[in-house]
Amino acid sequence: MNILISGGSGFLGSAFSDELIKRYRTQDKDLHITWLTRDNSQTHPDAISMMTYDELASSDKSFDVILNLAGAGIADSRWSDARKEQLLASRIKPTESLLAFIKRTSIKPKLMVSGSAIGWYGAQGDKPLTESSGFETDFAHQLCHEWEQLALKATEHGVPVAIVRTGVVIHPDGGMLGKLLTPFKMGVGGQLGDGKQIMSWISREDWVGAVIFIIEKYLANYADTQTTDEHSLETINDTPVLVYNLTAPNPVTNHTFTKTLGAWLHRPTFFTLPNFLLKLIFGEMSTLLIDGQKVLPQALQDAGYEFQQPTIKQALEEQKS
Repeated sequence: MNILISGGSGFLGSAFSDELIKRYRTQDKDLHITWLTRDNSQTHPDAISMMTYDELASSDKSFDVILNLAGAGIADSRWSDARKEQLLASRIKPTESLLAFIKRTSIKPKLMVSGSAIGWYGAQGDKPLTESSGFETDFAHQLCHEWEQLALKATEHGVPVAIVRTGVVIHPDGGMLGKLLTPFKMGVGGQLGDGKQIMSWISREDWVGAVIFIIEKYLANYADTQTTDEHSLETINDTPVLVYNLTAPNPVTNHTFTKTLGAWLHRPTFFTLPNFLLKLIFGEMSTLLIDGQKVLPQALQDAGYEFQQPTIKQALEEQKS
C-alpha cells in the first residue's frame, strides 16, 4: 500500500503510521507512507517519506490511499472570531491541496479517508445518534460540515471517500486525557457541571484499528466500486461515500468518566467546575464540555469491526504510552 497522510505527525496520524508499519512488517506486506508537511526538515521516523505541499502541487506520484487529518485542535483555545477562522482554514487549505492533486494526477487514489468529528451532529443531549441521524446547527457542526463537503468533491474525480467522525480520543500522549492528567494527579480533578452530560469517546488504539479496518476492507472490495449500504451518502456520479462514527459502543457520563479516571490514577475527584464558571473560562467553546452527545458507531459495528477497548475502564487501564 502506498499512502499519503496530511497531519501525519499529529496525535492520531503518528499513531496510525506507527501501527500500520508494525502490522505490515509483521505480515511482510509492501508499504510506503508519505507525510505531507509545510516543513520538509520536520523530524520523522526513518520508515516515512516527507513531501511538502509545494512538492505535491507538481508531483506525479500515485497513492492508493489518502488520509486527510490536518487541522488545528478544536478545543485548544477559546473560539474567538480569529480562532474560528484558523480552525476552518487549517482544514480547508490542506484539503484543497489534496483535491487539486487528485484532479491533476492521472492515476487516481482508490480511497480518500477524510477526518471530521462528532461535532457534526451538534449538541443533542442523551439522544442516541448514528450515521443516519440529523444535526443541530452550531459552530462545531458548521466547521465539520464545511470540511466534509469539501472532501466529498474527491468523488467528482471518481475517488471514493470515507468520512470519519471522531469522538473524544483517549490516550495519555495527548488529546483531552493528556490535558487532564496533571490536575487529576495533583488531586484537583473533578466533574464538569452536573456531570450528567454524555461523552462519546474512543481509545486511540481503537481509532487507529478502525481506520486501518476501513481502509483494508474497502481495498479488499475495490473492484466492486458501486457497493453502497445504508451508511452511504448520495453523490453526483454514484462514487461511493461512507460515513463512520469513530466512537466506542459505550459512551459514558462525565461523572462516570471522572470517577473512572480518578480510580485509575488513585486520586480523589471531589472538585466540580459549575457550568457558569466553564462558560466564563471557555466562552462559546464551553459547549464541548457542558453539552453532551451520545454518538454510536453503528456503521463500524455493522461492517464487522471488533473494538479492542469497548469500555472506558479498559481504555484507561490498557493504555500504552
